[in-house]
Amino acid sequence: MTDVFVQVTPDGQDADSEDALRSLRRWLHEDETLTGEVRVEVAATEPPVAGHMGASGFDILQLALGSGLSTAALAVSVLQWQLARHRPPALVLSRGALKVEVTPEGARDAETLRRVVELLDRQPAPTGPGGRAADGESDGSAA
Repeated sequence: MTDVFVQVTPDGQDADSEDALRSLRRWLHEDETLTGEVRVEVAATEPPVAGHMGASGFDILQLALGSGLSTAALAVSVLQWQLARHRPPALVLSRGALKVEVTPEGARDAETLRRVVELLDRQPAPTGPGGRAADGESDGSAA
């Protein structure tokens, strides 16, 4: 299985980012083109605070793709959700060492979408020390 992570950009995180990710989770479950081919799990990037039960919320979705689904199809669905929002957040899509930030404006641009899909559909580069791509490639910011 291939894992893709979706996160609202750090500068866009606020009280609505958890609601936005919940909305994206519902969108992906209802997308008929993805039926049975993607498993969606919620996660937090920060560990739980000592003395509290669990994390205070989640800020990332982990999407596990089945063998019958391309990363491109998943990316298109996520970007369609982004454009359908009244106030679309900027998103960071991650696969392996690759991180791609997509602004709402970038999601409306055909060339940016093509580049995002191309980047995410590539085989992830093996990571070296410190989580950096072994071939020196850092992130693939597309928009």
